[in-house]
Amino acid sequence: MNSDILILARLDNRRLPSKHLQLIGDTPMILKLVKRLSMAKKFRKIIVCTTTDHSDDQLVEILEKESILYFRGDVNDTIKRLLDAANHFGTDLIVNVEGDKIYTDPLFIDKIVDELQNNHVDFVIGNDSPNEFNPFNHLIHGVIPAGIRKTCLEKVYNSKITNNTDTGYHEFFTKSDLISKKYIIIDELSKKDIRLTVDYPEDLELAKKIFQELGDHFHYYDILELIKKNPMLLKITQKIIDDWKINYEKNICDFSLNDVNP
Repeated sequence: MNSDILILARLDNRRLPSKHLQLIGDTPMILKLVKRLSMAKKFRKIIVCTTTDHSDDQLVEILEKESILYFRGDVNDTIKRLLDAANHFGTDLIVNVEGDKIYTDPLFIDKIVDELQNNHVDFVIGNDSPNEFNPFNHLIHGVIPAGIRKTCLEKVYNSKITNNTDTGYHEFFTKSDLISKKYIIIDELSKKDIRLTVDYPEDLELAKKIFQELGDHFHYYDILELIKKNPMLLKITQKIIDDWKINYEKNICDFSLNDVNP
């Protein structure tokens, strides 16, 4: 089965405008992420999934210049964009990486693919509980991507009743009874309040420091060791953790789903 990495990225960001083009060192963030993900072994293609909006033209220009595959799809319906991209590229198993998750660990790319290939599961994601999905753990979701079978993506797409799936779209899968799902729980990641994403200027400041210390080729345990030695790094993003949660809850999608399997 074809296993591809689909990176969701768009430039219309209010908190950190054009965040995927922000420089870390002398390299745009999106290129840093693609470089890191290419260290994984069990995938076929890396595809950046952006939108048809003109605001993303500059992103596409950079991707074309770097010969990086891309797909332009729905502006507000993230699930439709992923599904259309998977259909276009013949993807069976999707490793779903968000473009602001630049710490995504290639080790977990391969683990996600193994889970989808070797187990009867439709959706896989990192979590700190075996029972209830926690979208607020920025360490786990910062390093562990989601895995989605295309058949699962089709079921969720056909059962949802909204065309706006921009914020919190993973919860369409975790709340659905139509699919089988599995949570990956890594004990050393479950109880640490470390924000690993890039959505605010403070996040970018922290990212620059981490990449300066660790380079491009590092794993989650290297980040944990760095923060253990330099706990003051966490103060950079401490004040925005609550702001992000408030924004998430304000803009969260309507997760209503039809009960019948389409």
